[in-house]
Amino acid sequence: MLYTMYDHIEDRPFVRDCLLAAGVAALTFTMLAAVFWVVTPPNEFALTGAREWLLVCLAVGQALLLCLRRVHPLLCLAAVVGVQVVMIASSPPDATIRGFAPFVVAYTIGGLQPARRSFALLGAAVAVEVAAAVGTAAVSTPGLLLPAVGPAGSSALSYLGGAFVGSYVATRRRYVRLLRQQAAESVRTQQAKVRAAIGVERTQMARELHDVAAHHLSGMVVQAAAVQQLIDRDPAAAKEGVAWIRTQGKATLDNLRLVVGVLRAGPADPADGAGPGRDGEGAVPVPGLAVLDELVRTARGLGTPVEFSVNGPPRPVSPIADVALYRTAQEALSNARQHAPGAPVQVTLRYLSREVSLAVVNAPPARHPEPAVRTSSGVGLDGMRERAQLIGARLAAGPTTDGGWSVAVMLTDNGGERS
Repeated sequence: MLYTMYDHIEDRPFVRDCLLAAGVAALTFTMLAAVFWVVTPPNEFALTGAREWLLVCLAVGQALLLCLRRVHPLLCLAAVVGVQVVMIASSPPDATIRGFAPFVVAYTIGGLQPARRSFALLGAAVAVEVAAAVGTAAVSTPGLLLPAVGPAGSSALSYLGGAFVGSYVATRRRYVRLLRQQAAESVRTQQAKVRAAIGVERTQMARELHDVAAHHLSGMVVQAAAVQQLIDRDPAAAKEGVAWIRTQGKATLDNLRLVVGVLRAGPADPADGAGPGRDGEGAVPVPGLAVLDELVRTARGLGTPVEFSVNGPPRPVSPIADVALYRTAQEALSNARQHAPGAPVQVTLRYLSREVSLAVVNAPPARHPEPAVRTSSGVGLDGMRERAQLIGARLAAGPTTDGGWSVAVMLTDNGGERS
């Protein structure tokens, strides 16, 4: 209940200003009562009791005008200055009677208005009160303007000092608000980067899992179908097929262990110095161009006639490009086996002076693929494009003039010059 009332007050500036005005009025009454009837000796001021009560009421009424300080700040300033002019005219020549309201309204103007405008408005208020003090002094003590110095000085200090404090506080609040906005924007930017990084990692893991499934599992499905037909006809060949399936299953588990190891341990484990992809004990080696011939032999074992040629002296490429080119060849061979079974495939790896290129071209299918083997959904080509973009390579994939399919990746490389 208390929190609800406080929030309601926070949302209504006029209510808060009314509470402030009541507090300032009480403080003003206490101060003037102490000055007139407690601290100052009797007959110190040439004021009657009625005049003293008039000044007290004027000062209290001036404080109550602060209810308008934010809803109508200029009207509040004009009213406070008008009441202060009456108080100057009603005060004794040798005394300056002033409450807290002028300072508070000057503080408000300084915080709400631009600096130049606020000092112009409050300078005008000072000029009005100085004129009232000079006029009162000229009437009460002709030829002597010294009594006007006190009201003029207190007016300048109240208004200009309040404007300076209000302007400083407002500037400080704007600065803090700007820092909070920048901090919030920084948090939003960081969260967006984290979400983007998570998306990239998920896409990368999806590519790796797709490569494992498309290459190993599709080959296992093809081999299992062949074993099923050979069980009765040629048990020895069926046993060899089952042994091959077991080997491919182990390779699939090794590849899955590699992906899961990256997810669990990151790029390296400083405790043993051998993380995923390194040559530590129990680590699964990351595939690359160096074992491309093994990939070709595996494809041949599945019944795909594959020719493999390397042009130019081999040289190392960056690790990420090495894996990307290998995965591209793996995916292209899997697609050829699924969509063009029995068709000859040519794999060509070229090391040029400024470029490393990989091309996988298959002829038209010799027979229509079996429906159970056609497991691709277009993810493979998307993965190839993403890998090519990741390493800054160019990818060209599409049908050939004779009805086959071609996949080519061209990677710009300056390794020849560095060697």
